[in-house]
Amino acid sequence: MITVTKINDRDIVVNCDLIELIESTPDTTLTTTGGRKIIVLESVEEVVEKVIAYKGRINKIKAE
Repeated sequence: MITVTKINDRDIVVNCDLIELIESTPDTTLTTTGGRKIIVLESVEEVVEKVIAYKGRINKIKAE
């Protein structure tokens, strides 16, 4: 799960395993596997970095 900021400045937690697309149009839009679109303040690169960091933490826990 990653925390992102919606355009109304509210933080939400998203299950990154359900993100299908990340687009910059020019706002960053996350599209879930269920078709829901979420516009966030973070850039595409920031969202990708958050997903990579989350996956790294999960893999570290599994390795222990």
